[in-house]
Amino acid sequence: MAKKKKENAMERIEPLRGLVIKNTGSAYRVRTSDGEEIDCRIKGSFRIKGIRTTNPVAVGDIVEISLRDADTRYITAILPRRNYIIRRASNLSKESHILASNLDQAILVVSIVAPATPTTFIDRFLATAEAYNVPARLVINKSDLWDAEEREYASALEYLYTSLGYPTLLVSAHDGRGMATLKEWTHDRVTLMAGNSGVGKSTLINALAPDACLRTGAISDQHQTGMHTTTFSEMVDLPYGGQLIDIPGVKGFGVIDFEPEEVSHFFPEIFRIGRECRYADCKHTGEPGCSVIPAVEQSLISQSRYTSYLSILEESMETPASDKYRKPF
Repeated sequence: MAKKKKENAMERIEPLRGLVIKNTGSAYRVRTSDGEEIDCRIKGSFRIKGIRTTNPVAVGDIVEISLRDADTRYITAILPRRNYIIRRASNLSKESHILASNLDQAILVVSIVAPATPTTFIDRFLATAEAYNVPARLVINKSDLWDAEEREYASALEYLYTSLGYPTLLVSAHDGRGMATLKEWTHDRVTLMAGNSGVGKSTLINALAPDACLRTGAISDQHQTGMHTTTFSEMVDLPYGGQLIDIPGVKGFGVIDFEPEEVSHFFPEIFRIGRECRYADCKHTGEPGCSVIPAVEQSLISQSRYTSYLSILEESMETPASDKYRKPF
């Protein structure tokens, strides 16, 4: 009888809540409100209301942990996310990969040399941030390596994206350029820091949070591309307040759940000028009375941005979106 009462008491224990601060792919580290860090797993059948993702639990999630098994703690539920950044998984085109959740902002780190980040990659990231309600900023790194022509190009990118409403900063962790402003940007905020492999993201994080001790890597001489140094997602505490979420370098950025008629909504300048089109459902690809194409021809819309728009539009038409994403869980 006493044993039965003990079992009933265990069943009444409330789940423990905490913040996911590390995701290795097979295990998760969760920090509770009292600062305790607990290593957890999920069961193979764990899914979020049927949504197919390669990582059902992401860094930044607030989760509930089962306390019934003292040997292995399991994540049993995810509390509703206020936002997140998601991309199409590179290995499974029909699935998605959540980069991080519950963000105050996302900072995309890019470089124009060693390696060069394509503007299409930048625009895809920014469009996704728009779609999933995450304020975005841009950091153009490695300014200490630029020659005169590269400095001019970097300044042009800075002007373009700043004019579109995306704060843009030219930085170098090696000579300190822009680092004070980057600290201001990240102070007391939860920030996703993303970028291609090799753009110097880990070096920047080490400069902001010396105790992080993230590994940094060299650039492939043959392909001028970065080699992965971060192999898992992790939240790093900043000594001046705030957290950075470091994720593995992203080689490509496939968008997911973009309906063709809404792609322009995630390009602020195309959406603004597109309201003057003759037809409300204009896709800006040559329809009569389109106001966007003349704006591109007159350089009122950047050709690179329009090219990025067309690439996402084409992708969205080839892979129709479901209604699963961008809704509260």
